[in-house]
Amino acid sequence: MIQTSLAAGLAQLEALANFLDQGSANATFIFYDDTKPASVAVATNNSAKLVTLTLPKPSIKKVNTDHIELNQTDAATVIKSGTAVWARLFNGEGKAVADFAVGPDITLANPDLVLGSTLMMNSLILRPST
Repeated sequence: MIQTSLAAGLAQLEALANFLDQGSANATFIFYDDTKPASVAVATNNSAKLVTLTLPKPSIKKVNTDHIELNQTDAATVIKSGTAVWARLFNGEGKAVADFAVGPDITLANPDLVLGSTLMMNSLILRPST
């Protein structure tokens, strides 16, 4: 793996945030209750979908000295009860961008989601891997 400087890593994350805003739709996080795929090239299992959270445009809120912050998502209704295991981030064109494991990559106050409840993420911090 290539190790970059902090400045280069932040520039990469800022470019990623701009990539999220491409397309006519908004970027989304979709949470699933099945096993996280090996890569974003693997199709998701729609029956495992729990909730879709939408980011506003622009998705980037602020570039800080050691991370970037995304704007908070909308409050979305959970469409199926289950434990959120992982989430896939899609850009505004519907292209898969990245997969995140709930726990190590994304912290939820309670990953056990209940049908009809709402979920939102108000703090989205991305740090470069340096």
